[in-house]
Amino acid sequence: MGSVVMSLDAELGWGFHDFATPPADRVEAGRRGWSVMIDLLEEFDVPATWAVVGHLMLESCDGTHADHPAPDGWFERERNAWADREDLRFGPALVADVLASDAGHEFASHSFSHVLFGHPETDRELADAELERSRDLAADWNQSIDSFVYPRNDVGHRDVLADHGVTAYRGRSPTRDGVRGVFDSTIRDRSMLVEPTVDEYGLVNVPASMFLFGFEGPARTVAESIWADPMVALARRGIDEAARTDGLFHMWLHPNNLTHERDDRRMRAILSYLDRQRSATDLTVETMADVASRVAGPRSSAERATASRR
Repeated sequence: MGSVVMSLDAELGWGFHDFATPPADRVEAGRRGWSVMIDLLEEFDVPATWAVVGHLMLESCDGTHADHPAPDGWFERERNAWADREDLRFGPALVADVLASDAGHEFASHSFSHVLFGHPETDRELADAELERSRDLAADWNQSIDSFVYPRNDVGHRDVLADHGVTAYRGRSPTRDGVRGVFDSTIRDRSMLVEPTVDEYGLVNVPASMFLFGFEGPARTVAESIWADPMVALARRGIDEAARTDGLFHMWLHPNNLTHERDDRRMRAILSYLDRQRSATDLTVETMADVASRVAGPRSSAERATASRR
């Protein structure tokens, strides 16, 4: 019996706060795309793993974070250029929408402030602080954190994840994203499935199969003018492959990828197809935590309590 996982990197402005020039269309689309995805996932009853930047759970802050061991200037945009953009820095109402959804989403972590865990400047102290703050904020919302999605898929400090009771993370895709990935997957008939594995820290790596917005700009416009959206076609192929096998197809996106109505149509087409295939076959939809429990077994309450005291 195959399965499909969908994970979302929910970050609003935090995904771009360290850019010299943040992409305006993506920054401004964050809240819209978040709400559209909540509605679509609920309409098709698809539970997803929502990896949320911890800062979004705050109602307010002074932008200083003096007790956070971040590099100098890390919160500069929050204090200055975005000081009056609370819509980019905070999102408690959006977080509440995820938790209230009847789809049964998994609440996961995308770090506290979108720190890149694989960068040399990110030492263990910083990684630990990012996890600790995210976990503490989640606890305030009566949530635990089982899964972690690395900002920009920059994997690092897996031992810190294990110390904080995390059981799963999204590993890098073994396939290519973007135009090259579309070419390889279509022409060479590359498999869209991935294999979850348990690493040396006991964490389950749930690799990504496909980024749903890796084929954009003029190339997408030309492709859609000639035939159907190639990303929808690839997603359908991955869903079909999972339905035929015992394999896993893991697709992901950012809510801020939904900048126009055509992006909404892409997601509706994919989710409606997933819903039809789930009804017609033995295909299941899982969260990352579901996969981790299936692969490594459920974590006992004693183990979780031990991890939370570290």
